[in-house]
Amino acid sequence: MHRSLFLALPFVAPALLRAQWVPQVSGTTAALRGVSAVDARVAWASGTRGTVLRTTDGGATWRADTVPGAGRLDFRDIEAVDAERAHVLSIGNGSASRIYRTVDGGRSWELTFTNRDTTAFFDCLAFWDAEHGIAVSDPVRGRFVVLLTDDGGRSWTPLDSAAAPEAREGEGAFAASGTCVVTEGARNAWIATAFGARVLRSTDRGRHWRATTTEIASGAPAKGIFSLAFRNDRIGVAVGGDYEKPTDPLRIAAHTADGGLTWRPAERGPRGYRSGVAWIPGGTRVVAVGTSGSDISLDAGRTWEPLDDTNLNAVSFAPDGAGWAVGPTGTIVKWSGAPGRGAR
Repeated sequence: MHRSLFLALPFVAPALLRAQWVPQVSGTTAALRGVSAVDARVAWASGTRGTVLRTTDGGATWRADTVPGAGRLDFRDIEAVDAERAHVLSIGNGSASRIYRTVDGGRSWELTFTNRDTTAFFDCLAFWDAEHGIAVSDPVRGRFVVLLTDDGGRSWTPLDSAAAPEAREGEGAFAASGTCVVTEGARNAWIATAFGARVLRSTDRGRHWRATTTEIASGAPAKGIFSLAFRNDRIGVAVGGDYEKPTDPLRIAAHTADGGLTWRPAERGPRGYRSGVAWIPGGTRVVAVGTSGSDISLDAGRTWEPLDDTNLNAVSFAPDGAGWAVGPTGTIVKWSGAPGRGAR
């Protein structure tokens, strides 16, 4: 939205001892909200002042650059294909919402989309594969604005407004961690909504949508779902809460086992508002991050345990289990938990 913003207890402690964040040197003081892990060596991040960062050595070093002509933009989302190709989205009303693309590791950037509608405000983007992607704006005239690409992000085409998902009064999306829209497989996509705390689901690459309401905190501009993550086409988690009350633990998380058709609240949720969530590949572990710290679930989102107190905005894990999270003033941390292991 328009805001600059079934495990036995003996198994829990060892898993948490193995899992921790290790700080890295980012070389920037920009506020970071976008992160995309490619593999154990490659990851990208993005943030304020048109900042894009990349590592190709597992985070031992990060290169921070400013996208030419974008020094005043806030890049809230970055989606990487590999070490050379990535897409970054800036937020804001009208032309402040843009998408850039690089195919040479960030040495040069191509502006592929500029929002011309002064009432639109883009929040996040995601890709099914290297060629097919989706971007989402807050509603315009009662419907979310959806952009689609099928040429690797060279061009973006708006979904016909008649097919775009309808919004409730006051509803929007949070540009908090680049995960208000997520994709899975070849055709599945989900959008998380602010205020209404709904999940919108598509099974045909964004052409048609259906909505489900969750029990996550809602009913005010600062409340709703901030982030989604899906392990496969059935198992998913949603996190959010109230960012104006970051330590309020009520109605923070939910989980689904039917692809988002129905959602159940967590039996024991994270400690407070969470803006980002991501699966650790190879099991039932999922990590959520927010301003008051991070939490881990070992049982696919049903229960959560405290993990760390570092202020973080977004989190991403690569298919091989490597993970990074980012936060304010250039914060970047790397996951040190054993990839694919631990309690199940």
